[in-house]
Amino acid sequence: MGVGTEEIFVMSNFKMLPPLFNRKKNSQRFFIPTTYITREIQQLARTQCYGKEIWPFSGMLDAWMVSAETASFMKMGGLGVIASELPEAYNRTYGNEGDNIKVVTPLYVGDTGKKKAEFNPETLVYIGAEGKKVQLKRLTTIEVPFIVEENKLSNHRVVVYQTCLDGVDYILLENNHFFSINPHKSNPSAQGGCYVLNKNGVNEVERFAFFSKAIYVLLKDVAENSYNPLAYPNMIVANDWHCGELAGLLKYFTFAQEEQGVMDSALGEKLRNLPIIHIAHHLGYQGWDYKNTRRLLNSAYEYAANLIYKNAKAVKNANPRTQNTLIVYDCYNQAACSLHLADRVVTVSKNYLEEVSRFLEFGWDFRDILKIRKDHRTFLGIVNGYDKVKIAPNTAKIEQLNRFFDTNEFCVFDENSLAKKTQNKKAFLNLIGRLAKDEVLRKEKFPAVEFYKLKDLSKSIDDFDKTPVFCATSRMVEQKGYDIVADALLRLAQKTKKVNFSGSFPIFVLGGAGDAEIFEYLKRVKDEVSLANPKLGERIILFHGYKDELAYAAQLASDFYLMPCRFEPCGLTQMEAMAKGALPLAMSTGGLVDTITNGVDGFRTEVFFVGKSRVYGSNLAAQRLKNNVNAFADMLKNVLEIFYRNPDIISAMKVAAMKKDFSWSEGAIQKYYNLFHYGI
Repeated sequence: MGVGTEEIFVMSNFKMLPPLFNRKKNSQRFFIPTTYITREIQQLARTQCYGKEIWPFSGMLDAWMVSAETASFMKMGGLGVIASELPEAYNRTYGNEGDNIKVVTPLYVGDTGKKKAEFNPETLVYIGAEGKKVQLKRLTTIEVPFIVEENKLSNHRVVVYQTCLDGVDYILLENNHFFSINPHKSNPSAQGGCYVLNKNGVNEVERFAFFSKAIYVLLKDVAENSYNPLAYPNMIVANDWHCGELAGLLKYFTFAQEEQGVMDSALGEKLRNLPIIHIAHHLGYQGWDYKNTRRLLNSAYEYAANLIYKNAKAVKNANPRTQNTLIVYDCYNQAACSLHLADRVVTVSKNYLEEVSRFLEFGWDFRDILKIRKDHRTFLGIVNGYDKVKIAPNTAKIEQLNRFFDTNEFCVFDENSLAKKTQNKKAFLNLIGRLAKDEVLRKEKFPAVEFYKLKDLSKSIDDFDKTPVFCATSRMVEQKGYDIVADALLRLAQKTKKVNFSGSFPIFVLGGAGDAEIFEYLKRVKDEVSLANPKLGERIILFHGYKDELAYAAQLASDFYLMPCRFEPCGLTQMEAMAKGALPLAMSTGGLVDTITNGVDGFRTEVFFVGKSRVYGSNLAAQRLKNNVNAFADMLKNVLEIFYRNPDIISAMKVAAMKKDFSWSEGAIQKYYNLFHYGI
């Protein structure tokens, strides 16, 4: 530490952020750097984004993949799938060479009504929210400083466990205050799983801010204490915004603790030099919390919060809202830390990389920063993998489906036996007929699913081969564009008011868990469609809620899978659909452009807009179609014409789709190997 005026400056700024510091709309003012450490903190974002340092890794990989979701224990979407399947595939491929990825994730407990996780601390048996039962081994206990009550920094006990599943070691962190998923009575309907506002009043942002702090404390404990049974990793793979604060803790907080005299410089350097790869999924999700900004920053950086905040200078860019790496304008933002400070940022498709680094609507406040990273090759795009064996129709899954529905009608098929897909279509519509007539069966099989004006359609179908089935079983959130499908169907109905369709008229299955307001909109549109064209109206099957068996059966039956997404960084649903012979009908956005070959193994819109801006397609097509609803409706009309007039084209496309293999071993794993080892 320095002496004289320099020491006075440093010591006077070791304090927490003051009350209401982010409530005053003042422009950002940084300290004039007076020590080596403050100068390093101010330059760090620029150094990282511009890739000025040599790639800080060599040797065999022993990485921790840090993720709030995993397909093994808590899956809400594709983010959880990559957290399990990437390590599984990587360890399987490169484990013999000595490389290894472990996964660090919260040990969730509780019951949301849709997701349930249980842990017995006596037997150490854990049943995660995905139903997998594992035996845990207790490793150690750490104390994590964090503010729950205003201005009171106190230690919170976290017990660290380990288990192995499918060739991957999982490190699970237990703290029932933060990682409980028992919902608060005021939890919003759209918030589920690990994103609930829990009964303790902990929201998703606070939960994962604590998660980041707990991992930092664990890393520090592993690095300096020989009694900790874990080995110190040589890389962190941070899976999206949930662990974004970890970059600030490792890169900034270590410097500040050295300045404060409470951390040895050798330990600080060891923690700081740990390479961080940030995997960015949807850039719209960043971990904002305006109300708790001060408390969360003080919880993360403790008595160095003011010093770090006043030196956390962002990389130079044109956006005045992102001058500081810890916040966006005046709001806590977890993603900001990783996007500025990670050694590399990778997103989940090449086309999404282009979108977020070119358009404000995709890159949000980080568009300029990501453009800098892209130009200096510290921002990369790698399309997600998806192990085909897990998503293609298989005997075990079909047998389980038949047992669940007490039938033997669903059957296994592949690209060489597509005729059997028609049998699954018939089985699904027979099932819908049973559910329409039997309220007891509906409540028994789907207690958390609401159906709307369900009707038995099976007897009204003349030829199942000639009756196209379309489905969408994603989350009901704005991103997925259910309203776009609904508006397109309404236009279709209005254009065909006087047409008396035969029994081969299409069927649309739309459902999923999520926002109740979206479901209400779908109900209103179904009623409007029914007025315009009763035949079409009765063939719109709506449900709200999620049950894997129902979604799986719908996909088996469907000829087409609807993806009118407003954005889709990569998308896994189109991969699942293609593996089941359901051709995706998608917006030309994000990873859907990278994974769907238009007219070969699926269909994409001719153009794609964000607001009034054309993002994809020609000017002529944009002038003709004008908006996404028109673009999707135009594609839907063309697909129906092909289905009825040239069914052989559709059959050939289904074969091509089912042959397509997105498995990790088909290329993505090699790209991640190059990223981990060489930073490229």
